[in-house]
Amino acid sequence: MVSREHKRSAATLHEKLQLLRSITNSHALNKTSIIVDASKYIEDLKEKVQRLNQDMENNAQITSSSDHDDFNALPVQVSVKTLDKGFMINVLSEKSCPGLLVAVLEAFEDMGLNVLEARVSCADSFHLQAVGGEVSSTIYVLLLLLYYYCMH
Repeated sequence: MVSREHKRSAATLHEKLQLLRSITNSHALNKTSIIVDASKYIEDLKEKVQRLNQDMENNAQITSSSDHDDFNALPVQVSVKTLDKGFMINVLSEKSCPGLLVAVLEAFEDMGLNVLEARVSCADSFHLQAVGGEVSSTIYVLLLLLYYYCMH
């Protein structure tokens, strides 16, 4: 006889697999295939992050000047928080640099983030706090990857 707790954990696992299936746009029906599709999806996201980083490097080289030479070397802290109906992103740098605000806003646009309110200070240091509306699960995964990438 199957215990009530076992049934509950099986139902929870099924729900999580279905959520994973929907996030990764998988059409698989069994657990193994869903996990394989999710693994492929994560690899695709990693490749997108690498391409975006390469594009940012290329753009920085194209627009390089004496001020932009320090752009890639700037220590930047990024924090991402989920709110009840949205997100909050803080970007901090000890030194401001021409083009940093534009680069951050373009990254938001590329990720499809709907920023509802933003506060920016870029006199000597750089601080941006952006609050956005609801995000799809795919964008949430991208935010987590951005946070992970910036912290490592």
